[in-house]
Amino acid sequence: MDDASSRFEERLTGLFAPDVYRFGVPLFAVSGLFVGLGWTVPAVLVGGLGVFVAAFFRNPERAIPEGDEKVVSPADGRVIAVGEVEDANGEKALRIGIFLSVFNVHVNRAPVAGRVVSLDRSGDAYLAAFNPEAETRNVQCRMGLELADGRRVDVVQITGLIARRILCHAEVGEWLERGIRYGLIRFGSRTDVLLPIGSEALVKKGDRVRGGSSVIAELAAQGTAT
Repeated sequence: MDDASSRFEERLTGLFAPDVYRFGVPLFAVSGLFVGLGWTVPAVLVGGLGVFVAAFFRNPERAIPEGDEKVVSPADGRVIAVGEVEDANGEKALRIGIFLSVFNVHVNRAPVAGRVVSLDRSGDAYLAAFNPEAETRNVQCRMGLELADGRRVDVVQITGLIARRILCHAEVGEWLERGIRYGLIRFGSRTDVLLPIGSEALVKKGDRVRGGSSVIAELAAQGTAT
Protein backbone atom coordinates (compact mmCIF):
# COMPACT_ATOMS: atom_id res chain seq x y z
CA MET A 1 0.00 0.00 0.00
CA ASP A 2 0.95 3.64 -0.31
CA ASP A 3 2.26 5.80 2.49
CA ALA A 4 2.30 9.56 2.88
CA SER A 5 6.03 9.87 2.19
CA SER A 6 5.77 8.17 -1.20
CA ARG A 7 2.59 9.76 -2.51
CA PHE A 8 2.94 11.72 -5.72
CA GLU A 9 2.34 15.44 -5.24
CA GLU A 10 0.39 17.02 -8.07
CA ARG A 11 2.22 19.98 -9.63
CA LEU A 12 -0.22 20.88 -12.39
CA THR A 13 -2.71 22.68 -10.17
CA GLY A 14 -3.21 26.12 -11.73
CA LEU A 15 -5.65 27.28 -14.40
CA PHE A 16 -2.86 26.77 -16.94
CA ALA A 17 0.15 24.44 -17.13
CA PRO A 18 3.35 26.35 -16.23
CA ASP A 19 4.51 26.10 -19.86
CA VAL A 20 2.09 28.92 -20.70
CA TYR A 21 4.52 31.39 -19.15
CA ARG A 22 7.32 30.21 -21.41
CA PHE A 23 5.37 30.01 -24.66
CA GLY A 24 2.31 32.25 -24.23
CA VAL A 25 3.39 35.28 -22.19
CA PRO A 26 6.17 36.32 -24.64
CA LEU A 27 3.63 36.31 -27.48
CA PHE A 28 1.29 38.60 -25.56
CA ALA A 29 4.24 40.87 -24.74
CA VAL A 30 5.20 41.13 -28.41
CA SER A 31 1.57 41.73 -29.35
CA GLY A 32 1.42 44.58 -26.83
CA LEU A 33 4.60 46.06 -28.29
CA PHE A 34 3.08 45.97 -31.78
CA VAL A 35 -0.03 47.72 -30.47
CA GLY A 36 2.16 50.46 -29.03
CA LEU A 37 3.87 50.87 -32.40
CA GLY A 38 0.53 51.04 -34.17
CA TRP A 39 1.09 47.81 -36.07
CA THR A 40 -2.45 46.51 -35.84
CA VAL A 41 -2.32 43.48 -38.11
CA PRO A 42 0.86 41.97 -36.63
CA ALA A 43 -0.50 42.70 -33.15
CA VAL A 44 -3.70 40.78 -33.89
CA LEU A 45 -1.85 37.86 -35.46
CA VAL A 46 0.66 37.46 -32.64
CA GLY A 47 -2.02 38.04 -30.00
CA GLY A 48 -4.20 35.37 -31.64
CA LEU A 49 -1.29 32.93 -31.52
CA GLY A 50 -0.87 33.78 -27.84
CA VAL A 51 -4.54 32.96 -27.21
CA PHE A 52 -4.11 29.64 -29.01
CA VAL A 53 -1.07 28.75 -26.89
CA ALA A 54 -2.87 29.73 -23.68
CA ALA A 55 -5.83 27.55 -24.67
CA PHE A 56 -3.49 24.64 -25.41
CA PHE A 57 -2.03 24.79 -21.91
CA ARG A 58 -5.37 25.18 -20.12
CA ASN A 59 -5.70 22.96 -17.09
CA PRO A 60 -9.33 22.58 -15.99
CA GLU A 61 -10.43 20.94 -12.77
CA ARG A 62 -12.32 17.68 -13.20
CA ALA A 63 -14.67 15.72 -10.94
CA ILE A 64 -13.24 12.19 -10.66
CA PRO A 65 -15.98 9.48 -10.71
CA GLU A 66 -16.12 7.17 -7.71
CA GLY A 67 -15.28 3.48 -8.00
CA ASP A 68 -11.81 1.96 -7.77
CA GLU A 69 -12.56 -0.50 -10.58
CA LYS A 70 -13.49 2.28 -13.00
CA VAL A 71 -10.67 3.34 -15.32
CA VAL A 72 -10.79 7.06 -16.09
CA SER A 73 -9.48 8.55 -19.28
CA PRO A 74 -5.85 9.67 -19.05
CA ALA A 75 -6.45 12.48 -21.54
CA ASP A 76 -8.95 14.57 -23.46
CA GLY A 77 -9.51 13.57 -27.07
CA ARG A 78 -10.99 11.02 -29.45
CA VAL A 79 -10.77 7.25 -29.02
CA ILE A 80 -8.91 5.82 -32.02
CA ALA A 81 -8.14 2.26 -30.86
CA VAL A 82 -9.93 -0.32 -28.71
CA GLY A 83 -8.77 -3.91 -28.77
CA GLU A 84 -6.45 -6.65 -27.63
CA VAL A 85 -2.73 -6.27 -28.24
CA GLU A 86 0.41 -8.26 -27.47
CA ASP A 87 3.51 -6.58 -26.09
CA ALA A 88 7.17 -7.41 -26.75
CA ASN A 89 7.08 -9.98 -23.95
CA GLY A 90 4.15 -11.83 -25.50
CA GLU A 91 1.71 -10.72 -22.83
CA LYS A 92 -1.77 -9.67 -23.88
CA ALA A 93 -3.61 -6.56 -22.78
CA LEU A 94 -6.67 -4.49 -23.63
CA ARG A 95 -5.51 -1.27 -25.24
CA ILE A 96 -7.52 1.93 -25.47
CA GLY A 97 -5.83 4.64 -27.55
CA ILE A 98 -6.79 8.32 -27.43
CA PHE A 99 -5.78 10.93 -30.01
CA LEU A 100 -5.27 14.49 -28.77
CA SER A 101 -5.54 17.24 -31.37
CA VAL A 102 -3.93 20.64 -30.80
CA PHE A 103 -7.34 21.87 -29.60
CA ASN A 104 -7.62 19.37 -26.71
CA VAL A 105 -6.42 19.76 -23.13
CA HIS A 106 -3.00 18.08 -23.05
CA VAL A 107 -2.60 17.46 -19.33
CA ASN A 108 -2.37 13.71 -18.61
CA ARG A 109 -4.07 12.00 -15.65
CA ALA A 110 -3.55 8.65 -13.95
CA PRO A 111 -6.26 6.22 -15.17
CA VAL A 112 -6.14 4.17 -11.93
CA ALA A 113 -4.66 4.47 -8.46
CA GLY A 114 -1.34 2.68 -8.18
CA ARG A 115 2.36 2.75 -7.49
CA VAL A 116 4.76 3.61 -10.31
CA VAL A 117 6.84 0.48 -10.86
CA SER A 118 8.41 1.41 -14.17
CA LEU A 119 9.10 4.37 -16.44
CA ASP A 120 10.39 3.45 -19.88
CA ARG A 121 11.23 5.90 -22.65
CA SER A 122 11.65 4.66 -26.21
CA GLY A 123 11.19 5.51 -29.88
CA ASP A 124 12.82 8.04 -32.16
CA ALA A 125 10.12 9.02 -34.69
CA TYR A 126 7.47 11.76 -34.80
CA LEU A 127 4.80 10.24 -37.02
CA ALA A 128 1.22 11.52 -36.92
CA ALA A 129 -0.27 10.24 -33.67
CA PHE A 130 -3.14 8.47 -35.46
CA ASN A 131 -0.68 6.49 -37.62
CA PRO A 132 -0.64 2.84 -36.38
CA GLU A 133 3.16 2.79 -36.59
CA ALA A 134 3.31 5.63 -34.07
CA GLU A 135 2.41 3.10 -31.36
CA THR A 136 5.90 1.60 -31.48
CA ARG A 137 8.11 4.02 -33.42
CA ASN A 138 7.31 7.43 -31.93
CA VAL A 139 9.10 8.95 -28.96
CA GLN A 140 7.11 7.83 -25.92
CA CYS A 141 7.06 7.36 -22.17
CA ARG A 142 5.44 4.23 -20.75
CA MET A 143 4.50 4.32 -17.07
CA GLY A 144 3.66 1.08 -15.29
CA LEU A 145 1.23 1.32 -12.37
CA GLU A 146 0.77 -1.51 -9.87
CA LEU A 147 -2.53 -1.49 -8.04
CA ALA A 148 -2.76 -2.31 -4.35
CA ASP A 149 -3.77 -5.90 -5.19
CA GLY A 150 -0.93 -6.42 -7.66
CA ARG A 151 -2.76 -5.87 -10.94
CA ARG A 152 -0.82 -3.92 -13.57
CA VAL A 153 -1.96 -1.02 -15.76
CA ASP A 154 0.28 0.85 -18.19
CA VAL A 155 -0.31 4.34 -19.55
CA VAL A 156 1.75 5.49 -22.53
CA GLN A 157 2.37 9.10 -23.55
CA ILE A 158 3.18 9.18 -27.27
CA THR A 159 4.41 12.16 -29.27
CA GLY A 160 2.82 13.11 -32.58
CA LEU A 161 3.75 14.93 -35.77
CA ILE A 162 3.95 18.30 -34.00
CA ALA A 163 4.57 17.18 -30.41
CA ARG A 164 8.23 17.19 -29.49
CA ARG A 165 8.40 16.81 -25.74
CA ILE A 166 6.81 14.58 -23.12
CA LEU A 167 6.65 15.74 -19.52
CA CYS A 168 6.18 13.06 -16.86
CA HIS A 169 6.45 14.32 -13.29
CA ALA A 170 5.92 10.95 -11.60
CA GLU A 171 8.86 8.84 -10.42
CA VAL A 172 9.28 5.14 -9.72
CA GLY A 173 8.09 4.29 -6.21
CA GLU A 174 5.49 7.04 -5.98
CA TRP A 175 1.81 6.34 -5.40
CA LEU A 176 -0.60 8.09 -7.78
CA GLU A 177 -4.24 8.63 -6.94
CA ARG A 178 -6.77 7.93 -9.69
CA GLY A 179 -7.33 11.00 -11.86
CA ILE A 180 -4.33 12.93 -10.57
CA ARG A 181 -2.49 15.13 -13.09
CA TYR A 182 1.02 13.77 -13.62
CA GLY A 183 2.30 15.21 -16.91
CA LEU A 184 1.55 16.52 -20.39
CA ILE A 185 2.62 16.33 -24.04
CA ARG A 186 3.28 19.48 -26.03
CA PHE A 187 1.33 20.25 -29.19
CA GLY A 188 -0.63 17.24 -30.45
CA SER A 189 -0.18 13.67 -29.30
CA ARG A 190 -1.63 10.32 -28.27
CA THR A 191 -2.14 8.56 -24.95
CA ASP A 192 -2.75 4.79 -24.63
CA VAL A 193 -3.90 2.73 -21.66
CA LEU A 194 -3.12 -1.00 -21.44
CA LEU A 195 -5.35 -2.96 -19.07
CA PRO A 196 -5.44 -6.56 -17.85
CA ILE A 197 -7.16 -8.99 -20.21
CA GLY A 198 -10.76 -9.42 -19.06
CA SER A 199 -11.23 -5.70 -18.50
CA GLU A 200 -14.32 -4.29 -20.21
CA ALA A 201 -14.00 -1.31 -22.53
CA LEU A 202 -16.83 1.18 -22.03
CA VAL A 203 -15.92 3.30 -25.05
CA LYS A 204 -15.61 2.65 -28.77
CA LYS A 205 -13.65 4.16 -31.64
CA GLY A 206 -14.81 7.67 -32.40
CA ASP A 207 -16.00 8.46 -28.86
CA ARG A 208 -14.91 11.74 -27.29
CA VAL A 209 -13.51 11.52 -23.77
CA ARG A 210 -12.35 13.93 -21.08
CA GLY A 211 -9.32 13.28 -18.92
CA GLY A 212 -10.18 12.30 -15.36
CA SER A 213 -13.95 12.51 -15.74
CA SER A 214 -14.78 10.00 -18.51
CA VAL A 215 -14.90 6.33 -17.48
CA ILE A 216 -13.38 4.35 -20.35
CA ALA A 217 -13.25 0.82 -18.89
CA GLU A 218 -14.04 -1.48 -16.00
CA LEU A 219 -11.03 -3.38 -14.62
CA ALA A 220 -10.98 -7.16 -14.76
CA ALA A 221 -11.30 -8.67 -11.31
CA GLN A 222 -8.07 -9.96 -9.82
CA GLY A 223 -7.27 -13.45 -11.07
CA THR A 224 -9.75 -13.40 -13.98
CA ALA A 225 -7.28 -12.53 -16.75
CA THR A 226 -6.83 -15.26 -19.35
